[in-house]
Amino acid sequence: MSKLYFKFGAMNSSKTANALMTKFNYEEKGWKVWLIKPSIDTRDNQIDENGNVVSVVRSRIGLSAITDVIEKNDNIYERIKSNDNGYNVIICDECQFLTENQVDELKRITIDYNIPVLCFGLRSDFQTKLFPGSKRLFEIADSITEIKSICKCGTKAIVNARFDASGQVVVDGNQIEIGGNEKYESMCWKCWQKLIAERKK
Repeated sequence: MSKLYFKFGAMNSSKTANALMTKFNYEEKGWKVWLIKPSIDTRDNQIDENGNVVSVVRSRIGLSAITDVIEKNDNIYERIKSNDNGYNVIICDECQFLTENQVDELKRITIDYNIPVLCFGLRSDFQTKLFPGSKRLFEIADSITEIKSICKCGTKAIVNARFDASGQVVVDGNQIEIGGNEKYESMCWKCWQKLIAERKK
């Protein structure tokens, strides 16, 4: 029976690169991959020659691929039901932005259609709180793997620290604020707490 996989890590741990390499490996073996990501992640979207928005998954090392978008109210199970495209595997990037229901739908797909589903994303937000999608994946995924990265100090990074325009660490605000290296830095708990303490001085 196929499984639901959750591969998580802090920001800049090469999650997207891993997702795209996994896609390549499946396709090299003749599998047809449905690459998806939640619509809230618009960072790498492009405009084609006809003025249409093209959704793209892009890694920091330069790998990229066009992807299908999952809207907040989409039922992924219903979208794959007919499977007119003959997909053999589903890969989801930025899976932390999925709803809990959508994670449940992915689980049902592995059982009812025997299609493996591989989800790549963050565990927690800038306050170290679980995202809804990640929380549900921890609860029902068949396989959970950490993609590790390091803090500047050399310790394992577990925090996705958010910074404002002046470079100060942010400790409150909306859970979701799309951004990259200009807004976030992965770091260890100790370094994160040190920045928070300095901010309060």
